[in-house]
Amino acid sequence: MTAAGQGHREHWRAALRSVKQRVDTVPAYQNSGRIVRATGLVLEAVGLRIPLGSGCRIELSPHNASADQPSCFAEAEVVGFSGDRLYLMPLAEISGLVPGARVFPLSAGGNGESGARRFPLGEKLLGRVVDGNGRPLDGGPDLHDCPQSTLAAPPLNPLARSPIDTRIDVGIRAINSLLSVGRGQRMGLFAGSGVGKSVLLGMMARYTKADVIVVGLIGERGREVKDFIDHILGEQGRRRSVVVAAPADTSPLQRLQGAAYATRLAEGFRDAGKSVLLIMDSLTRYAMAQREIALAIGEPPATKGYPPSVFAKLPGLVERAGNAEHGGGSITAFYTVLTEGDDQQDPIADAARAILDGHVVLSRALAESGHYPAIDIEASISRAMTSLVDDTELRRAQRFKQLFSRYQRNRDLIGVGAYSPGHDAQLDQAVQLYPNLEAFLQQAIGERAGIEDSRDALTQLLGEPS
Repeated sequence: MTAAGQGHREHWRAALRSVKQRVDTVPAYQNSGRIVRATGLVLEAVGLRIPLGSGCRIELSPHNASADQPSCFAEAEVVGFSGDRLYLMPLAEISGLVPGARVFPLSAGGNGESGARRFPLGEKLLGRVVDGNGRPLDGGPDLHDCPQSTLAAPPLNPLARSPIDTRIDVGIRAINSLLSVGRGQRMGLFAGSGVGKSVLLGMMARYTKADVIVVGLIGERGREVKDFIDHILGEQGRRRSVVVAAPADTSPLQRLQGAAYATRLAEGFRDAGKSVLLIMDSLTRYAMAQREIALAIGEPPATKGYPPSVFAKLPGLVERAGNAEHGGGSITAFYTVLTEGDDQQDPIADAARAILDGHVVLSRALAESGHYPAIDIEASISRAMTSLVDDTELRRAQRFKQLFSRYQRNRDLIGVGAYSPGHDAQLDQAVQLYPNLEAFLQQAIGERAGIEDSRDALTQLLGEPS
């Protein structure tokens, strides 16, 4: 045989080996089920046995193909089961669903086995805005070449976590001096609608000293998402940030998934040894999304319509933040909690207060009077502050709160002229210092107040302790 013929034969052998390798990776069969019921948000399927949390593809009618769904498939997730029936929830609103539509499990690899969906992680996401599925919303390149992982992560041993003993600068004078926050602490920002919580979060995102910022905008209006990114977070904050946006018009599953994805991103950076600031707006919308899902699959409502699973999921999400093992990274987290009707005893607010390491309460009365940030210093507390500051700073903070509280309790008497000086030395000092106390708590949006500046301002206001 000539050399040319031998080379031709080797070429075809190599081509056949390549085809055989590709064929060997194809599963011998593909499991599928079918849709037997569609009610509200939930689809019921039979013929599949796959675990909770697994992803599926639902075949749609080809006559209803659109630009958004050119492949005539829609993605869904298993959210429950009853007997042989699986309860599926689509990740987006679908059209073209017909009775008996086929359902295929998403493959976890080339073996045909079903598995949980995987999401992009890593430093390539810095400066990007993605949705709850990890898909870009900013018009940038795709993230297919990023490391992929599921949303589940093994919990840290609480005894192995390093303690909260390092102070972190958030750039807000009232918080730095009176509600000191530590590296790895989890704080709640409790507020009704329209009292400035998003602006305060944006200030902390710009001013906090952290390696990476992860922002989860869960259940907010679409206009507020763009406004937060462009005007509140700003170019300076965005360069070191990842924004996960799951607005109010997305499915409850996407909102739930968006919060878990933002937390998973923060965990990935923490595991790389970085100091992470996690901002979640809002924890209440996360709870509401879980309520929608739980009620749709038949879970009975409990407190104010919230099923028990809501109160089980909240600590599961929040406990993932915090410090890693000694010498590792950290996640310092701020969660906004929307208090309906400014009710601090709202069930979600009450549950969040119990599992967080402190809370900052924003007052509608202060916001309406033009006092920004509208922090109600009497109702706010940082549970880690005693481990972060020395006795002198702690005494000054307590002295400030005592004077401020004394004035507030006697405000009506002072307003009607019933107060006369000389009877209460502490009240006399509170009346004298109140304009300065009030000014100390206020701060412009573009003003940054570091720890040293805040400490010096408080010392100048109150004087050295005796």
